[in-house]
Amino acid sequence: MGVHRIEIKTQMERGDVTAVRGLLDAASAADAHAALDEHAWLDLVQGGRAGFAGLVAWEDGHEHPVGYAQVSRGEGNWALEFVVDPHHRVPGNTIGLDLVREAARVIAAEGGGHVHMWVNQPRTEHARIAAAIGLVAGRVLYQMRRPLPVEDSLRIGTSIKTRTFRPGIDEDAWLEVNNRAFQWHPEQGGWDRATLQQREAQPWFDPAGFLLHDDVEGQLDGFCWTKVHSDTDPPMGEIYVIASDPARRDRTPGLGRHLVVAGLDHIYDQGLAIGMLYVDASNAPAVKLYVDLGFVINHLDQAYVGDIAPAS
Repeated sequence: MGVHRIEIKTQMERGDVTAVRGLLDAASAADAHAALDEHAWLDLVQGGRAGFAGLVAWEDGHEHPVGYAQVSRGEGNWALEFVVDPHHRVPGNTIGLDLVREAARVIAAEGGGHVHMWVNQPRTEHARIAAAIGLVAGRVLYQMRRPLPVEDSLRIGTSIKTRTFRPGIDEDAWLEVNNRAFQWHPEQGGWDRATLQQREAQPWFDPAGFLLHDDVEGQLDGFCWTKVHSDTDPPMGEIYVIASDPARRDRTPGLGRHLVVAGLDHIYDQGLAIGMLYVDASNAPAVKLYVDLGFVINHLDQAYVGDIAPAS
């Protein structure tokens, strides 16, 4: 087993991004799961921002990175993720542990704070690595899936009419509804126009799959934003973000259920046979709704949380 070294970068150049992208692609293919959260991915491809650091692990004899960790400062907390090259995930390898310890030192040097470290499909070694920097198991995120199309027996009442998102027109109204619906959510709440426009600039963005619902007064009261994953095996369609406005929730009874079905119908119309979504395990009403609509848990992701003290 070779000796590895870790480079810490607060600004990722094009070559750095290309090298790390290769590692992430290999890990994503091996795990059948995106190796990096989308928020973190956008920070990476944009080269970094204030509160960002990318940690790249190299090993003698290899021209590609053998591991990568990333820290990003958010509103009142730090996000930390790491990935190890699939060919280097062998007993006794300390790449992941060393990356996470170094990431913790970066956070401490920047004043410390509360940390969320997300792990896809957690294993025993993930808990051990988290414990090494004082983190404990926290939030659990379910990935749920169901086959398509949706059965007629699951359609209740008259279907709703949706319209597609209009770039350059609907941003402000959507942000108001999203931020009210997700004011409790550490990743989805508190979006601004720049955050939304970053998503609109991504290759996967398709306004036709961004479904909006207006109430009888013509005000936006709910949405179902879908996303196609054509690079997965098999290809899938995701209900990327879905919500109804808590301030107007009683205007359209059963809106949440209708929006899920509308999103799944759109995914099926794209020629896809599987719909999927992510949901917090603690969000019991949402989990129940998805189970009622035929979703089953495919796997879970785990957040390890804790506080890192500032460096003395």
